[in-house]
Amino acid sequence: MEVMNKYWTIKTHIEDAPKEADFDLKTSTLALSLDPGSKEMIVKNLYVSIDPYQLNRMKSSSSSQKTGGFAMGITPGQEIEAFGVARVVASENPDYEKGDLVAGLVTWAEYSKIGSQGMIRELDPMGFPLSYHVGILAFSGLTAYAGFFEICKPKRGEKVFVSAASGSVGNLVGQYAKLHGCYVVGCAGSKRKVQLLKEKLGFDEAFNYREETDLNSTLKRYFPDGIDIYFDNVGAEMQEAAVANMNSFGRVAVCGVISEYTDSGKKAAPDMLDVIYKRIKIQGFLAGDHIGLFQDFISTTSDHLRSGELCPLEDISDGLDSIPFAFAGLFRGDNIGKKIVKIAEE
Repeated sequence: MEVMNKYWTIKTHIEDAPKEADFDLKTSTLALSLDPGSKEMIVKNLYVSIDPYQLNRMKSSSSSQKTGGFAMGITPGQEIEAFGVARVVASENPDYEKGDLVAGLVTWAEYSKIGSQGMIRELDPMGFPLSYHVGILAFSGLTAYAGFFEICKPKRGEKVFVSAASGSVGNLVGQYAKLHGCYVVGCAGSKRKVQLLKEKLGFDEAFNYREETDLNSTLKRYFPDGIDIYFDNVGAEMQEAAVANMNSFGRVAVCGVISEYTDSGKKAAPDMLDVIYKRIKIQGFLAGDHIGLFQDFISTTSDHLRSGELCPLEDISDGLDSIPFAFAGLFRGDNIGKKIVKIAEE
């Protein structure tokens, strides 16, 4: 038996903000029979994650590509990997059977073939929607959890600033910080997002960075006593302003620099004298560095979800065809919360 499998590729390397026209929808025949003993399997993709870091993989070159793994460059015409939730339709892997739900590295496609060394695990939904296991209970959630608790080491009452606070990671960082007893201010790119941060997610304050002409003064206004923790998803001038307003022994978790992904001329240049004399820690990190926290993260986050203390923020598009628009939208600021594409019915 075989199926016609649709999948997305890039037509050529993407150096600037992505457009729908940069992608090509291809179709190929996929046999649902596997070589005995191959330990391969074929899965039908249900939900896939749409993430900004993928753009750096689509460039002809990026320093991030040298780290390998999730960051390896993508060749035009090649299937595009992404985290997702899927159902097994054929298996020669003794650990999985037809019908099993799995979560892990799949592709922007209707079906994916998972090799014997594929990064995949059996999924227990734990009573939650499957989409949660692409975002809040997957790498977006782990990134927020590890970045805030392990990198920032928060103390109750500390003052926390989160950029891109309505995004997939930022919204969770703000919510974890509030649950931990911190004062939290977030920035976002629209009045609607600012309102959501304060009224739905419980941020103490929020502002629209597009309406601010002097970020340094803006942060002084919201943090008259200084910033203890800055969770950076943006980079560039936002990071500079945050460092300028930080207290001694402040911590900066550098999760992403989305403003620099599409503008090579933008580079953060914080005042290094501030960093030295205020003894500020600035640390980049990857969720994969903290996979040892996964069970603790899942347990804690699940409890918060069940109690209603944590609000999942999802932005779900329907259909494989919607992926290029969804991906390009990340860089226009279209999404509110975790961007996910639902490819097939559960």
